Amino acid sequence: MDEAEVRGMLVGPVRAALAEAGLVPLTDPQKSAIPEVLKGSNVLLVAPTGTGKTEAALLPIFSRLLEEKSASRPGIKVVYITPLRSLNRDLLDRLSWWGSKLDIKVAVRHGDTDRRERSAQAASPPDLVVTTPETLQIILTGRLLRQALRSVKWVVIDEIHELASDKRGSQLSVGLERLRLLASGEVQIVGLSATVGKPEELARYMVGEGRSFSVVEVPVPREMKISVDFPKPSGEDALLAEKIAAHPEVAARVRKIVELMAGHKAVLLFTNTRATAETLGNKFLVLGLDTPVKVHHGSLGKETRVAAESGLKSGGLRGVICTSSLELGIDVGLVDLVVQYGSPREAVRLVQRVGRSGHKIGWTAEGVVVAIDSDDFLESAVIRSRALSGMLEPVQPPPKPYDVLAHQLAGLLLERGRWAYEEALEVLRRSAAYADLEEEEFEGVLEFLSSKLVPPVVNDQRASRTFTRPRGVRHLYEYYFSNLSTIPEVKQYAVVNEATSEIVGTLDEEFVAEKGVAGIKFVMAGRVWTLTQVYEGKVFVKPAEDAIGAVPFWVGEEIPVPFEVAQQVGGLRLSASSLLKEGRSLKETSAILGERLGVSPEALEIALSELHETVAAGLPVPSDRLVTVESWGEFVVFQCCFGDKVNRTLARLIGSLMSGELGATIQVDHDPYRIVAKCSMPAEAAASYLTKLAGAKVEPILRAGVANLGLFRRRLLHVAKRFGVIAKDADLSSASIAQAAKALEGTIVHEEAVKELVHVDYDVAKTEEVLEMISSGSIRVEVVGERTEPTPLARPALLEVGRKIDLISPEKAQKTILNFAKARLLNEELVLFCTSCRKYVTRSRVKDVQKPLRCLECGSNSIGILPSEDDARTVRYRPGLRRSRAMMNKAARSCALLSKYGQEAAMALAGRGITVRMAEKILAEKDEAGRDLVALIVEAEKRSMSRAWVVGKRGK
Repeated sequence: MDEAEVRGMLVGPVRAALAEAGLVPLTDPQKSAIPEVLKGSNVLLVAPTGTGKTEAALLPIFSRLLEEKSASRPGIKVVYITPLRSLNRDLLDRLSWWGSKLDIKVAVRHGDTDRRERSAQAASPPDLVVTTPETLQIILTGRLLRQALRSVKWVVIDEIHELASDKRGSQLSVGLERLRLLASGEVQIVGLSATVGKPEELARYMVGEGRSFSVVEVPVPREMKISVDFPKPSGEDALLAEKIAAHPEVAARVRKIVELMAGHKAVLLFTNTRATAETLGNKFLVLGLDTPVKVHHGSLGKETRVAAESGLKSGGLRGVICTSSLELGIDVGLVDLVVQYGSPREAVRLVQRVGRSGHKIGWTAEGVVVAIDSDDFLESAVIRSRALSGMLEPVQPPPKPYDVLAHQLAGLLLERGRWAYEEALEVLRRSAAYADLEEEEFEGVLEFLSSKLVPPVVNDQRASRTFTRPRGVRHLYEYYFSNLSTIPEVKQYAVVNEATSEIVGTLDEEFVAEKGVAGIKFVMAGRVWTLTQVYEGKVFVKPAEDAIGAVPFWVGEEIPVPFEVAQQVGGLRLSASSLLKEGRSLKETSAILGERLGVSPEALEIALSELHETVAAGLPVPSDRLVTVESWGEFVVFQCCFGDKVNRTLARLIGSLMSGELGATIQVDHDPYRIVAKCSMPAEAAASYLTKLAGAKVEPILRAGVANLGLFRRRLLHVAKRFGVIAKDADLSSASIAQAAKALEGTIVHEEAVKELVHVDYDVAKTEEVLEMISSGSIRVEVVGERTEPTPLARPALLEVGRKIDLISPEKAQKTILNFAKARLLNEELVLFCTSCRKYVTRSRVKDVQKPLRCLECGSNSIGILPSEDDARTVRYRPGLRRSRAMMNKAARSCALLSKYGQEAAMALAGRGITVRMAEKILAEKDEAGRDLVALIVEAEKRSMSRAWVVGKRGK
């Protein structure tokens, strides 16, 4: 069907609006999807980002809506679900335009919607509501809006691949079945997804059991260029390294990124962790680029994130350093290049991220991966190849999660007071998330809600095979509305230097759960620390003597490298070693493999240097078909190319066997290509553990002693919170967690935590497959033996942590902190406010604040500082509020400081947690003692941070 025919299928007003919007001709995804949606089919549209998927879904729905509008009942006709509130904000602008042209009422409903707007929506429901999965759960139980949902005929799920991969997707899957029960007719589902592996499985998950669907997969002929770079330090990088307090290798990467930015309009720089984003952000601040660069990640405040997004759209920013927070379909304006710092870890993630550049049909999506070390380069080269050839990872939904099931049973009872087992099971099993739910599992969750949860929120009447709403519904409501979000709240732990009691930084719960044992070394603030204890929500540390075996503190955030990627890296190693053993030079080998992979031979030559050294020394090269085992000092290293999840599983199994035989807890760590056990043991003895595990059933071994695992405690903590049996503010350091683990043994809560651990953190099936291959000899194990130094390919895990993660010598640490702090403070934005007329409000970076400050409205020099522009509006329009008077008092005091000290006052007031009173003391001390202003601000920030932690713990 040609493009004009497809447009002709739409009603006249939609065609006219299309032309006015400049969306003619239609894109390939729109041409393919519009006829399918008009037929009434459930449709999953899979296409790259920036190809008009939103309009492909909504234009045919708008067309049908206009045709049926006169005959339809009042109420919500279309529910548009997105995973992020920021996407809702972005969509509202686009959809409001269509609504105004087609006389379709559009509204957004999420957690930020104010009470007045919520009341207006309930009184006069929109035709189309944009919402999140969590807010849909609220609407389903609301008194008025629930009735408005009876008119729903269409549901559009945006970025469905993102939702289906975790428990939010399970919750949404059942929520859609509840919506179908409520709606007067069958509901048509249209899912929008970026390119993923096995889209049919995703579509089946989307529509539920027994329903038909069509997958419209459009590989749009949109060129995607991806290169992988491995910057080599030069002479100028040594000078740059001094300026930004980094190793020359890090400086080389930063220089490369600056060069890439200079050649493009706007750049998105993706990192895999928030810590890396912040570290790079600091280094760019110290560089003092003419065009500013901002940081964007989920832990930053809404105002900071919105400012970064707006700067991209307006062209005011040269780049934004971000995590997955900008991976989804928010409009990123003029971005014409994506830089991925370090391996993207997955092909599907690389495609999604690079697709954020050239975000229009006909534009080229361009991406550059800047590799950090040799492993990183080889891995990135493999992932690039997989991405461009369409070998993408499939979505893996969690298997019938019991905590979500409990919450949905509570939702069913809020909608109706009595349910028969068979009736509820029928609803649940129509959801793909619970298609294979056993009756015993269903009864187990019901029993927990009715007899184990205190107070019970369900009356389970097993004799009559029914369950009913309890007479007093307050606890049922509290349980349901307190657990709308399945996203765990990640706690942070203050890291305290036990010698000085200073706070060094913070650690996320993931790290404390997996690595938080006495003796482990980790890197933070450019130094290596040894953990001594975790106590009362704090991690106590002391400086480490060396960096051997240290890990970066953000390791818990890392995306796992899939088995298939690690195996392909192993295959690449095998190919390289074979060519070298045939007598090819390193340069020739790099040229041959570089052409095959589509990467620079020069960069590949650098990345293969350790492998070349291994072959030259006559050592075996670990690959996809060979595991090597070596011992060095107090470490045993298994080199195995099995990816994160399999290596984590093997590490757990090996650690269990070692601990059992030696009668002591053995610290075992892993990365995608190695397992490292801190244990003085001959390599031959260590290798025998792989033989002992051959043919073993993995899951029973993992389950044994699971209560002592930090990872399990973390899973149990989050599951128990969703079930409502542990307080929301509990953390891993609480004694109550250990008690809860013991009390919950044998319950559905304990079982769900184990299930989540096995699904998210381990890979049982692949590990059993690997052990079987070792047993059969298709994967060989070779003992390298005792070593006086690690083999070249083992070095990255043991000795090169400093170069890889940018250690700073202690003598440089203080100077570095002050340099970064000064750059940060000068680039902070302040809200300047005229305390005289209260009309003048502007934003200014600290480095642009110069005396004398003057109001452009009234000419006064009475300029002070307020926390935000919203506060300025409150002070102006609601001056009688107690809060307004308090803010005016602070603004007036800050005005006096700015008048006297100018930019120095602005720097002090821009400090984190610095109050006006603290700023007054800092500036007075600087004058009296002649001390460095930045040093005083940093000390005050540390004191403020310490107080915040103490107050936070007392308040719990």
